[in-house]
Amino acid sequence: MTVAPGMSEATQRAARRAAGLACWSGEVMPEPLAGGLTNQNFVVADRGESFVVRIAEDIPLHGIMRFNEVASSRAAYAAGVSPEVIHAEPGALVIRFIEGTTYGEAEVRAALGAGRIVPLLKRVHHEIPKHFEGPALIFWVFQVPRGYARTLRAGGSRMTGELPRYLEINAELEAALGPVEIVFGHNDLLAANFIDDGKRLWLIDWDYGGFNCALFDLANLASNNLFSPEQDDRLLEDYFETPASDELRHKLCAMKCASLLRESMWSMVSEIHLDIDVDYVAYTTENLARFERAYADFKSG
Repeated sequence: MTVAPGMSEATQRAARRAAGLACWSGEVMPEPLAGGLTNQNFVVADRGESFVVRIAEDIPLHGIMRFNEVASSRAAYAAGVSPEVIHAEPGALVIRFIEGTTYGEAEVRAALGAGRIVPLLKRVHHEIPKHFEGPALIFWVFQVPRGYARTLRAGGSRMTGELPRYLEINAELEAALGPVEIVFGHNDLLAANFIDDGKRLWLIDWDYGGFNCALFDLANLASNNLFSPEQDDRLLEDYFETPASDELRHKLCAMKCASLLRESMWSMVSEIHLDIDVDYVAYTTENLARFERAYADFKSG
């Protein structure tokens, strides 16, 4: 196979793996696709169509198990929210390419205002379980930092001295949330996981798909995309179909803090354990700044 110029050695290895999958009709040329934080992504043209190939192994320290990603992706397609899975095997997933606009944070905020986000999330939460086959994972955001803290201490992280404070805050936020209703969550609502084909929205990348509470997806969406307080209220009112109460706002704020703390610690762990062409230190810094602002809002609320 001839690889595209400028690929790193790791990307070349992944491209060779993508090109060698048994689902192709003949020789293909994988083209790198930017954006993967835990995988190598490529676009492949075959039989007059385009496909996305995700090359990635299990990452237990991040709770990523590819059997779960495949099952979530298939259920999401059956529920009408995500592209079709064409082929799956250990370490590789092929889905149909969606021609459209990949969102940035501003586009997510605009889509919320246009009433396009919440119906998609409700479909994820309530329709995917009807189609999910096999064992499913649970994503409890407050348990994740406890595991990350052990990993960071063992790995000699530069952030080890901050861990007691982060774990204390984590426990505070968990207590503030209280009892919850369980739904099926996407759990990674970054702007780049939304694609607009001009007619509808699609939601992709099910690495962290699993059962959770609805407030986590709402808070994850809001914190990742810099929602204003007014947009937070719009999100809550559209989802729960009732005026936003102070209690609900406080719980959303707690979950926003938890989401950003988890994302920050995810990046700290990735700094010392993942070998992907991503500036994880910069990503840690960005998310910690967002977390500290959110936590200040939580304490003042």
